[in-house]
Amino acid sequence: MMTSPYLIRPALVGCLLFFSLTFSVFSQGKLRGTVQELNSKQALSFASVAVYSPTDSLIGGGITEENGNFSIDLPLGKFYVLIEFMGFETFKTDVFELSRSTNQKDLGIILLKSSAEDLDEVVVQGEKTIMELSLDKRIFNVGKDLANAGGTATDILMNLPSVAVDPEGNVRLRGSSNVRILIDGKPSGLVSFKGSSGLRQLPANLVERVEVITNPSARYEAEGMAGVINIILKKDNKQGFNGSFEVIAGTPLNLGFSANLNYRKNRINWFINYGFARRYQPYVSEQYQEVYENGETLILNQANSGELRGWNNNIRGGLDYFFSEQSVLTMSYLWRRTDGRRITDIRYDDYLNSLDNFLGYSLRRQDEKEKEPNSEIALNYKRSFAEKGHELTATFTYLNYWENSDQLFTEFRFDAGGQPVPEEDLVQTSLNDEFENQYLFQLDYVKPIGSEGKFETGVRTSFREMENDFIVSEENESGELVPLPGLDNIFLYNENILAAYGIIGNKTGNWSYQAGLRAEHTDVETILAETNERNPRNYTNLFPSAHLTYNISEENAFQLSYSRRVRRPVYNDLSPYVTFSDQRNFFSGNPDLNPEFTDAFELGHIKYFDKGTLFSTAYFRNTVDKIERIRSVNEEGFATTLPYNLTGEQSFGLEFSADYRPTDWWKLDLNLNFFHADIDGSNIQADFQAKTTSFLARQTSRFTLENGWDLQLRTNYDARQKTAQGVRKGIFFLDLSASKQIMQERGRLILTVNDILNSRRNRFITEGENFFTEGDSQFIRRQINLTFSFRVKQ
Repeated sequence: MMTSPYLIRPALVGCLLFFSLTFSVFSQGKLRGTVQELNSKQALSFASVAVYSPTDSLIGGGITEENGNFSIDLPLGKFYVLIEFMGFETFKTDVFELSRSTNQKDLGIILLKSSAEDLDEVVVQGEKTIMELSLDKRIFNVGKDLANAGGTATDILMNLPSVAVDPEGNVRLRGSSNVRILIDGKPSGLVSFKGSSGLRQLPANLVERVEVITNPSARYEAEGMAGVINIILKKDNKQGFNGSFEVIAGTPLNLGFSANLNYRKNRINWFINYGFARRYQPYVSEQYQEVYENGETLILNQANSGELRGWNNNIRGGLDYFFSEQSVLTMSYLWRRTDGRRITDIRYDDYLNSLDNFLGYSLRRQDEKEKEPNSEIALNYKRSFAEKGHELTATFTYLNYWENSDQLFTEFRFDAGGQPVPEEDLVQTSLNDEFENQYLFQLDYVKPIGSEGKFETGVRTSFREMENDFIVSEENESGELVPLPGLDNIFLYNENILAAYGIIGNKTGNWSYQAGLRAEHTDVETILAETNERNPRNYTNLFPSAHLTYNISEENAFQLSYSRRVRRPVYNDLSPYVTFSDQRNFFSGNPDLNPEFTDAFELGHIKYFDKGTLFSTAYFRNTVDKIERIRSVNEEGFATTLPYNLTGEQSFGLEFSADYRPTDWWKLDLNLNFFHADIDGSNIQADFQAKTTSFLARQTSRFTLENGWDLQLRTNYDARQKTAQGVRKGIFFLDLSASKQIMQERGRLILTVNDILNSRRNRFITEGENFFTEGDSQFIRRQINLTFSFRVKQ
């Protein structure tokens, strides 16, 4: 397995360059060779080549060129050579001699083997830039997935196997929305406060790779019932100046620019990422509802249309400082700001008993101005000891988030004849300021045991404080804005989580095992400041994990794994604030919500063939106190949706991921996920029970054509799925991409058409004791982008 970052040790390299210059003047011998990766035979550029005397004194050296070649001038004498490259095992030659009669030495082609440190992992890699498979984790290198060009991190997730993103931007993993999303292995302001919707502001070109971990070990925080999605941002560390640029233009309006730059010299590697976007996002939705009260049926036909226009800026910069070859400090700063304006027009048509009995209609407009700045400071220190795999890592992260939302709502009522009913007109305002501060500290230690084993341990503490200062006012008859009862308050959310874990693993013959235990103590309190309503929560839980692997061969292996997971109610789940953008449909949190717990089991198999790879998994999940949003409608037809704890859910499924290359110019990727879920919400209402069988299917064909052309076609289908209250209907859509290499293969033009048929719509049916609701919405419509990318020295 190749490693994309080309990390070399700056202190050593400085010495090597000094010796190279010195011996170019006084040398009498020459050393040559070529360094390549063992499996692919691809050249490894910027690998360090150090020449030592038999007494281990550094004599000279250098670094390999882009084609993997090196040539070093040396004095006469006896020497040995060490060749190093991050992610690969060190190569050491035998002692050789340069003399007057034999003053040149050609080491030929030196093949470096990738180092594998995870005992629970057997990696079989297809095309590096697309996907790497292991039994408990899949790594997606998104660089050559053409469908991502000009898009966002949300688009990347939408194109990954096992992952589905609904039209509202909510992420699901194997059918479950409870997935933990991390940035560079840590919580981030991009996903902490606003959930996965924040990923729409992160340009895809800033993402290096994505890790999908469906059954995490104890080293990961226990949050996330379905698993963990870890998004790794780009950061290069090759010598000298390196960079890439991308310019985007699309319709509906999508203008963007992004840059990834780094400069490496001696002990310091500087890096910076910048992304800018100007977007226009139109959206539409429809809703039909019947409410049954006192022998009558109230009927509502609702139509929404709106647009979101906004600017977004992301900048992330930092440096790696090498105190020594074994001691590295990384510092980074992330700043993001989004400014947007949302305008939504809603028409409510009201009927009694049938569509022939029209009562009148209302027109409502939401006009919202929104500002969202947030920042993140991260420090990471890594100390490597003499023994391979013996490491200590410390991480500190500070997150700061603020959102200001200023909304004006106007509503006008008309009777059946179209005449205004001014006494029912409304003018409302909603002022909302949201703040978040989060502090995270983590310490991890890894110690090898014997020749094959290792012990891991660590501690983690996170402190999170959030504040929501909100007020909803309504204009009275005299034109004054008066706060609405219960909607003028300050909601405070304080969360402290302390955790510690231990993992031990070893290998015996073809068997590898790993067992871990994680303990987490959670202290959460919510406060309504104006009314002094407090709701404290305190609980301590143990989260065991286990992985057992049997390697039939290097290309064929099985793994059985288990982990216990939790979903804690967070700010949006607990906040009593009611959204007011839609006067007939309100959404809120539930301060009495409890955490849900899941026991997850998986049996995985991976098999590598000459022309492809097959990865298959059978899984089972048992969840208690499942959190799900429930809709209720009052006798006036006004609906409220908020989360409740259901009794639980049991689900099982089969997943298959395969890639196959029929010819050199055609590559096929297929992902199928079949699952069955048994949902029990009888504690809320007797008939809130559902058994559902559904599946996800995604197929990608990529064609490598002549003269630098590539073509990619992807089909997606998310099948119909039952919920506790109804049905979410199926979603089908097609994506097409084409690219052309230009400017001596340093540049690329990419045309993408996402959702060719404009069919990616969210359709649902929800039923209760006194109502029936059917909805159809499209918040992301067909997008056409043209992208130009250019690489500098990459």
